[in-house]
Amino acid sequence: MNVTIDPDSGFCFGVVYAIELAERELAKSDKLYCIGDIVHNNMEVNRLKDLGLIIIEHDELDHLHNCKVLIRAHGEPPETYRIALENSLELIDASCPIVLNLQNEIRYGFEEMQENDGQIVIYGKEGHAEVNGLRGQTLGKAIVIGGENDLDKIDFNKPVHLYAQTTKSVSGFQKIVEKIRLRMATGDPGKIIDFRWNDTICRQVSNRSGKLQEFAAKFEAVVFVSGKKSSNGMILYQECKDVNPKTYLVSGKEDLQENWFEGVYNVGVCGATSTPMWLMEEVAVEIQGIKV
Repeated sequence: MNVTIDPDSGFCFGVVYAIELAERELAKSDKLYCIGDIVHNNMEVNRLKDLGLIIIEHDELDHLHNCKVLIRAHGEPPETYRIALENSLELIDASCPIVLNLQNEIRYGFEEMQENDGQIVIYGKEGHAEVNGLRGQTLGKAIVIGGENDLDKIDFNKPVHLYAQTTKSVSGFQKIVEKIRLRMATGDPGKIIDFRWNDTICRQVSNRSGKLQEFAAKFEAVVFVSGKKSSNGMILYQECKDVNPKTYLVSGKEDLQENWFEGVYNVGVCGATSTPMWLMEEVAVEIQGIKV
C-alpha cells in the first residue's frame, strides 16, 4: 500500500510555540502546571505528562502558590492573571499572538458597546478555552453563538459588534453575518441599527481547508488523525469527508480498521492543527503494515 502524509498538516505555529515553551521549562525542572490540555490531542498531552507536565482545571489554580504555570495557546481571561499575582505564580505565557490581538480588539469593542448599549457577539464554541478567554474581556457579558440556532440570543434592536473564534470556518462566519444582516433588515424600517463584524479567523488555520480538500481528493482512502476534543479537527475532518467519503477519523493507530483498506492502494494521512507530525507518521507506518 502506498501511504502519503500531508506535508501541510500538523501543528500551527501557536501550538508549536506552546509546546516548545513547555519542553524548555520541563528540561530545567521536573514540574510545570498547565491550565487545561496544552493541545487537544491526548497522545501529545500524555507525552508531555511523562516529562512532568501537570494538567489542572481552572478551579485548581486558586490552590497553587509559588510555582510555574503555563498558559496555553488558547489564551486566558483577565481573572487568571489576577489569581497569578495574588498567589505568586510565575506564568509561562504561550498565548497565541493572534488570540491576544483578538482579546484586545474585543476588550476595546466592549468598552465602546457599553457606551452605546450594544452587544458583543462571538461566533464560536460555547465553553471552548479560547472563547472563555474572549468572554473574559467583556466581564462575561459577550453573547456566544455556535450557529443559526443561537441567533435568538441577540437583541436585534441594539447595536451588534461580531467577532469570530480564530479556528472557526470562514464560510460559517460569512453565513452568520448574512443571517444577522437579514434579521436586522426585517426590523423597524425607519431605524438603522449599528452592525459591525470583524473576520478574526486565523488564516493559517482557514487556508488549510482548500489545501486539505485538494489532498483528500487525490486518494482512494484518507485517514484523518485528530483528538476528538479538537474543534478545528472536527471541522477539517468534515471538509475532507465532503470531498472524499472514504475519510476515516482516528485518534491514533489503535483506531485503524483493516476493512477500510480492502482493495485500496493509495492512502492519504492528514490531521488537524493540533495533531503532531510524529503521530501521523506512526499511523502511516501502521497502515503500511496492514495486509489486505
